[in-house]
Amino acid sequence: MSLELRFDSLLAQTSIQLSDQQKRQLLGLVGLLHKWNKAYNLTSVREPDAMLVKHILDSLVVSPFLSGSRFIDVGTGPGLPGLPLAIANPDKQFVLLDSLGKRIRFIRQAILELGIKNVTPVQSRVEDFHDAAGFDGVLSRAFASLGDMLQWCHHLPAEQGCFLALKGVYPQEELKLLPEQFVFVGSHELKVPELDGERHLILIKKQ
Repeated sequence: MSLELRFDSLLAQTSIQLSDQQKRQLLGLVGLLHKWNKAYNLTSVREPDAMLVKHILDSLVVSPFLSGSRFIDVGTGPGLPGLPLAIANPDKQFVLLDSLGKRIRFIRQAILELGIKNVTPVQSRVEDFHDAAGFDGVLSRAFASLGDMLQWCHHLPAEQGCFLALKGVYPQEELKLLPEQFVFVGSHELKVPELDGERHLILIKKQ
């Protein structure tokens, strides 16, 4: 089965609607990741087929929960979940932040080759990055714990902004230890076709 047909069959198991151009861009992203990975070791996922599930769909399932217009993906790595979400939401703006130069170089190349207009890559440590307007959503799927994420990213959301943390198993213990200036808003169990293991999206706001 071609990668295109495989992608279509995976998408059919979700409620995600994409144009042909968006599908081409996402498949192009898989191709670039696969190519760059050989030299730069950007991800431990090696095969394009597995990247579709573990990177592309695992990112896209967050799309229905994006409220607002400006988002930052903190510790984005090679642009995950930020690049797939930006492709799926061309009307929203995304800042992709990472401290490693090779990852930001990859993101710049992907933006250029795939014609993505709504992404700003930034090489910085999260605690050193400031944005006066703040963000409607602060995304992360890379942080070890919710506590770490909130400590390092507390300055990033706008007044009504929300933290969106992508987790595997529901983080019951971490939620009990939330710092008092933060409040748990809710969670969504995410269904990723053909992905082993659980996925949860945790929503948190500043008091």
